[in-house]
Amino acid sequence: MTVELEEFEPGRWRVKRPRLRPVRSDNLPLPFVISDTMDPVEQVDGRFYTSKSAFRAVGRANGLTEVGNEKPRPRARLSTNRASVAQRRQSIQKAIAQFKSGVRTHSQG
Repeated sequence: MTVELEEFEPGRWRVKRPRLRPVRSDNLPLPFVISDTMDPVEQVDGRFYTSKSAFRAVGRANGLTEVGNEKPRPRARLSTNRASVAQRRQSIQKAIAQFKSGVRTHSQG
C-alpha cells in the first residue's frame, strides 16, 4: 500500500485524502454572518454610533433595556389557598357586576 502526500504549505505535507465539499444550499451559498456595523443611530448621550456593540454598551451603561433582548422575569404565581381563591372570585364577580351596570373606569378608545 502506498501513501500519497500533498503539500498544503511550502515545506508542509499531509496525507492526501479525498476532500468533502462543504454543505451549501442553492439559496444560501455562503454562511450568514451578522455584521457589527449599522447606519448611524443616535443614542441617549447625543452621539451617533455605527457599531451595534458600542450602541448597546452605552444603553446598558445608562440603565436602558433594548426591546427584544430583555430577560423575561418569572411570572408571579397566584396563591391557591381557599381564602385567596374566594377573594379573587368575589373581586371578579364585583367587577363584572359593575361593568354590566355601566360603570367604566377607563375611557373606551
